[in-house]
Amino acid sequence: MRLYGDPILRRKAKPLQPSDTLHVPGYEPQTVRQVADTMLETMFEERGVGLAAPQIGLPVRMFVAVEYEDDEEEKEGQEKPLRSRVLREYVMLNPVIKVLDKKKDKSYQEGCLSIPGIYEEGVPRARRVSVSYTDLDGQARTLDAEDYLARVFQHETDHLDGKLFLDHLPAEITDEHRRDLLKIQQASKNFLHHLTTWEKQRQHTRENL
Repeated sequence: MRLYGDPILRRKAKPLQPSDTLHVPGYEPQTVRQVADTMLETMFEERGVGLAAPQIGLPVRMFVAVEYEDDEEEKEGQEKPLRSRVLREYVMLNPVIKVLDKKKDKSYQEGCLSIPGIYEEGVPRARRVSVSYTDLDGQARTLDAEDYLARVFQHETDHLDGKLFLDHLPAEITDEHRRDLLKIQQASKNFLHHLTTWEKQRQHTRENL
């Protein structure tokens, strides 16, 4: 999981095709479907509702998300596997959001797997949206969503444009979390250092086989 402070979370992701081969840092090349499956499993392990490709180190325009049978906000911290409450899974490639209701909703609490432990209300999101995307079979699809699901889709699409939910809030709110954000940034820096070292060692081993 890439954390706050990782440069990839601020990059605009590139379009992709279902037939592409993706190179996830730290792993062998994988198909888009394999990456999507891994992203879903990672999301469930972290007890989330959505995960975008940049959050696992891939600068491509893809995210996964789920609908649960109950409001996940009320279920945080429970150990019951989230898969048992899944109503529907979504894998969206190259999503484009169209706002259907310009009235903003600020009532939900928002968090992010890349900014663990920090949650805030007041993030303005459109109440209703339409998402046009490509599925894993290469089919063009359009889906309308409202309320919490619409918020999830907007949050994940933001990741593909290098935006985080804190960017939508006043600077003083981010300042309130500065100490925690610095800790997350340090953890991110340590992770990237270990990842770089590991990849160099793997490359060295391959070159000497």
